[in-house]
Amino acid sequence: MNTDMADKMRSGSGFIAALDQSGGSTPKALAAYGLCEKDWSNDNQMFDLIHDMRCRIVSAPTFNGDKVLGAILFEQTMDRDFAGKPAPRHLWEDQGVVPFLKIDHGLEDTADGVQLMKPIAGLDGTLSRAAGLGIFGTKERSVIHAADPTGIAAIVAQQFDIGRRVLSHDMMPILEPEITISIPDKAAAEDMLLDEILRALDTLPDGTEVMIKLTLPENPGQYAQLVDHPKVMRVVALSGGYDLDEATARLAQNPGIIASFSRALTERLSAEQSDAEFNAAIAQSIDAIYRASVTG
Repeated sequence: MNTDMADKMRSGSGFIAALDQSGGSTPKALAAYGLCEKDWSNDNQMFDLIHDMRCRIVSAPTFNGDKVLGAILFEQTMDRDFAGKPAPRHLWEDQGVVPFLKIDHGLEDTADGVQLMKPIAGLDGTLSRAAGLGIFGTKERSVIHAADPTGIAAIVAQQFDIGRRVLSHDMMPILEPEITISIPDKAAAEDMLLDEILRALDTLPDGTEVMIKLTLPENPGQYAQLVDHPKVMRVVALSGGYDLDEATARLAQNPGIIASFSRALTERLSAEQSDAEFNAAIAQSIDAIYRASVTG
């Protein structure tokens, strides 16, 4: 594991940019950016457009390691270039931003109130290739839709099983058991999730660290035990459908947790903006997310 990247993620000030929209989420991300299906005729053109958007974000003057600690990439982005250089190398070598890779391949149907990850075919090969390209760690997402103890136990078990495989490649896993923000029993689900994660952390060998990405909680300080846990490198928060203002307000109520926002990061960006307008908009979002991430 790259020790300089690990040191930055463990103690740096800033947040992680989630630039990892995949095939299922790319049309929605492009729609929010002001593009629709008439703007592309096949998947290759669609992915070219989302890569162009990511290139604009990454090339903005304020997108650098001063405020952006890391960036999560879609596998196609990992294999493409930023500024004429392989994307992971450009992020770290030129901008001081730690690169991560989204590795999940989508979700199973809902059972016991949760959606587990689908099997990740070829995972060990992907991890080996990613490490060779300079990727520091991974992100893997599953979703909780209800405060169901059976489902939440299953989701945490799966997350830690995948996390152990990532660790075996000397990479850092970001475990992401997302809780849907609209469910009526969200606070109860958060209590169950915290208990399961603490139990799972006890099974890791001493000296082992993981990162954990969680939905912003209903009760401020809900995840303080994870922030302070010796086996947790960093706790990060997803925006999960909250807009930028609400996401940053909730984040600021949870000291020690930093952002890993996707939609909230890009919501003020548009394909129609001039470069100056675009750079000003992303700078405002980066500043707001950074301030909320360093509160406390």
